[in-house]
Amino acid sequence: MAFDDTCKALSDPTRRQILQLLRTGSKSAGEIGEQFGLTGATISHHLNVLKNAGLVTDERRGKYIYYTLDTSVVEDLLAWLLQLQKGNDHEA
Repeated sequence: MAFDDTCKALSDPTRRQILQLLRTGSKSAGEIGEQFGLTGATISHHLNVLKNAGLVTDERRGKYIYYTLDTSVVEDLLAWLLQLQKGNDHEA
């Protein structure tokens, strides 16, 4: 798992807002962009960072690309953090 990519993606507040937006279901890049006062190129960059980190998937439907939240990376990250915590609990 690429924790560096995940942490980089999650470090940006706009990307975290995009993930929150996708909790309600798939959205096109245009629908996502409507929620922010940013250029299409900037939204595209944020979506690519999220995609490369494995936090969203994309699917072409006709002439639009729809983005969907993928929580599998978050689940892996949480499992890793829980393992760290369990290891720390044994030392106490």
